[in-house]
Amino acid sequence: MKRIGIISYNIYCNFTNYGSALQSWALHQAVRYQGYSPILVDYCPDILADKDPLNPFANMWDKDEVSRKMCELSLPAIRENYLKFEKFYSNHFERTHKKYTSENFDDVVHDEKLNGFICGSDTIFCPDEFGFDDGYYANYKCMKKKSVSYAASFGDPHFTDETYKILDNKLQNFNALGLRESLMVPYVKKHTNVPVKKVIDPTLLLTSSDYDKIATKRLENKKYLLLYARRYNPMMEKYAEKLAKENGWKIIEISLRATNAEKTNRRMFYEAGVEEFLSLVKYAEYIITNSFHGMIFAVQYQRPFKVFSREQCDIKIKELLELFGLSDHMLITGEENESLNDINYDEVHSRISEARNESLKFLNMELTTCF
Repeated sequence: MKRIGIISYNIYCNFTNYGSALQSWALHQAVRYQGYSPILVDYCPDILADKDPLNPFANMWDKDEVSRKMCELSLPAIRENYLKFEKFYSNHFERTHKKYTSENFDDVVHDEKLNGFICGSDTIFCPDEFGFDDGYYANYKCMKKKSVSYAASFGDPHFTDETYKILDNKLQNFNALGLRESLMVPYVKKHTNVPVKKVIDPTLLLTSSDYDKIATKRLENKKYLLLYARRYNPMMEKYAEKLAKENGWKIIEISLRATNAEKTNRRMFYEAGVEEFLSLVKYAEYIITNSFHGMIFAVQYQRPFKVFSREQCDIKIKELLELFGLSDHMLITGEENESLNDINYDEVHSRISEARNESLKFLNMELTTCF
């Protein structure tokens, strides 16, 4: 059985991320279902080498005093959460036996007897976030022409004439390129001679029954609204509080807004691990989030939801909402649409099923013809 190394943004970060972990796990499962042996490569890009999720202050996006204070107050939950993520990566993946960096990466093929690599998913092609990392762009000697990408994302890219030249060179490392958003597909097709296709995020290659295999049991007996904030948004918080009050729901909140613990009828749950996150989504009465993957799992578990606009995420959120047929479920201020909006999930999942079939065909082609 051919062994395929998965390279993505996951283990090394400033703050843990459910979406990063679950997209890697979903791709891991999808590759296995295709009859291959996937291995999560424990890879730390140079640009992430100084990130410390146990002490994230030095690399916080939000530099204001209030945000930093909230992070400080949340440190016990941050550290508990980190340990749960480490267990997730160890217990639910076949993972390389050691950590790889730019110093030793070319050893991984021999060490793990790999036949090839999949780079993806997430914003690994985003130059503003990661530059042109050699692992993410298959630029290490052992990866060239032995790699494909699946659902790699450019994010909201800002290229110059010079960086376009760098990009064109890096793209030649791949035997096929599956991209998560439409924006760069025409450009990549024009500047490569390999198969290129827009594909869905790996988390949509699976169904809720797959995630039930790892989700924990119900964690809260009361009816609750799940508020999942990747960055603080006072309008989103206000909207969630109004909705919860009107419906008599408790709020379970995953955020760094530690002082919200003082509010009545609320449970702060930043310490939730990946398996607990899935449970919290599954049993929520309603989900309010500004997370791309928070939105995806609301849809996977067929929960009512609204997703708020978030800097650097709107392109991918809007495009996916179009696929779902739910474009009216994105809010900017919370004043646009205050109805609960019943969702026809039969129709939504029919759309997903069609996209899933096309994406799995492309993934299968990548695996069978490129390795």
